Amino acid sequence: MVTGISGIDHVLVGVRDLEAARRDYERLGFTLTPRGSHIGWGTANYCVMFPDDYVELIGIVDPSQFSNNLDKFLAQREGLMGLAFAASDAAATAAALRRRSIAADGPKTLERRLELPEGTVLPRFDLLFFPEGATPGLNAFVCSHLTPELVRRPDWLRHPNGARGLTSITVVVDDPPALFESYEKLLGHGSVTPTDDLITVRLGRHAILFVDPDELSVLHPTADPFEGVEPPYPAAMNIRVAAIDETAAHLKSRGVSFSREADGTLVVPPEAARGLWLTFSVR
Repeated sequence: MVTGISGIDHVLVGVRDLEAARRDYERLGFTLTPRGSHIGWGTANYCVMFPDDYVELIGIVDPSQFSNNLDKFLAQREGLMGLAFAASDAAATAAALRRRSIAADGPKTLERRLELPEGTVLPRFDLLFFPEGATPGLNAFVCSHLTPELVRRPDWLRHPNGARGLTSITVVVDDPPALFESYEKLLGHGSVTPTDDLITVRLGRHAILFVDPDELSVLHPTADPFEGVEPPYPAAMNIRVAAIDETAAHLKSRGVSFSREADGTLVVPPEAARGLWLTFSVR
């Protein structure tokens, strides 16, 4: 990518009850890290780690402290809040963004405590923040890992449901074609593909699908769990698995409600995945 953004580093799932969310995602067949907490903030998390990306379940554990607007989000709903783009060098990415007239703020270093059985460690990250309008329809920032060895232990990367990593998220917006120029500016020519009522933004092995509300109802034609929520909002996340039948068998063994599409994709509804459509496929 022309700006050094190489893909999705992680997605954020805001939850009202962090311990209950951990249990729900363990039931779905994910291995979760020990609990982490953000230094100086009132938030904590559990993460579902993959070799190249991850899912962060984040909740408020001390309402008296800074929550980075998580409280406002959770007052409306649970579910996908946004994502962090991946970059190996945050400073170089900031410079590249500025050359494209995108005034990124940072890098700024963030630490969080990770509560391991042998003691607490402090993973560190460099973060970049976009100016308003740079990522329309999406709450996003850039994350560069400074201590990756602390967050990717081999036993955290093995999941009973066969999960291997993120492939895409789906974001609902009123007018997908209107986002085309902004994301081409951010990611470079050829990174955005328009198709009727959606656009697809490709970032290496990942994709972001921007769809209108009608297209979401085509993709997931059941009762609308987002009734009363105005676009834009992230609605769905797809996870790549090793063997779809094994994933289905695991979900069934744990009593998880899901449906199966014609291409084999498994669809877990929002009530079982903390407010988001969770899909599993071999793609």
